[in-house]
Amino acid sequence: MTPIVRTESPDDHLAIADVVRAAFESDDEVELVDRIRASDRYVPELALVAELDGQVVGHVMVSGATLVHATGERPIVMLSPLAVAPAEQRRGIGGGLVREVTSRAGALGEPLVVLEGSPAYSSQFGFVHSVTVGIHIDLPEWAPAEAAQVLLLPAYDAGDATLRGRVVYPPAFDGIE
Repeated sequence: MTPIVRTESPDDHLAIADVVRAAFESDDEVELVDRIRASDRYVPELALVAELDGQVVGHVMVSGATLVHATGERPIVMLSPLAVAPAEQRRGIGGGLVREVTSRAGALGEPLVVLEGSPAYSSQFGFVHSVTVGIHIDLPEWAPAEAAQVLLLPAYDAGDATLRGRVVYPPAFDGIE
């Protein structure tokens, strides 16, 4: 059965929390989702769920971050978190969510999407090591440097110097490991 991917609604929030908690085995990411929703960086049309038989089984968010460049800063977007219910993992649901949310970000005119993640996983969607395009993401000590990833979208302009610099996470991420 193919999941339905759609924009989240307030009626989904409890089910999303359950999926995120189960996927990460932690409440930290549940708190992150709530903080993002409560922030000015929340992009409602880029918060999606995957639904099977009327049940939410996956969730992804793309929300605002900042890219500090040589002459200032500019808003960009980042993908975090991505969660799929453990019983539904390895069935393509996460990939479907990533493809749909990045497609929607591109349709909104975003030039790129950044994330911290497994290069082996994210590369299948076109993400590359961010330093190859001049974007630096401060990672936790335990993460390999290649976990700093970026997907270039149709509006990306390689000649735009404001698209090179250091990613600054929004306050919603403060204290989340």
